[in-house]
Amino acid sequence: MRIRTHDTVRVISGNERGKTGKVLRLAEGDRAVVEGLNFVWKHMRRSQQHPHGARIQKEAPIHVAKLMLVCSSCGKPTRISTKRLDSGEKVRVCKKCKATIAAGTV
Repeated sequence: MRIRTHDTVRVISGNERGKTGKVLRLAEGDRAVVEGLNFVWKHMRRSQQHPHGARIQKEAPIHVAKLMLVCSSCGKPTRISTKRLDSGEKVRVCKKCKATIAAGTV
């Protein structure tokens, strides 16, 4: 998968189209949880933490096909390619500005 945790991504289709956020974690099945996007309501039953029950809003996973990586150097959503350096390390490269994208930039 070309999208990793802590990457900045833009949603390219769906209800959240055009919004940008940071990937919090990768979920199962080629999905990613993006900070501040794709909120759903979770209904909690009564417990000691929630004596009257609760409705909690939380981020739901989005399929990675709907996400596009935003390049940190040019600031545009871009496709990426991979390149192997002389040291044998494999890095991601922006298709627009040809800059390397650091792994897991915070």
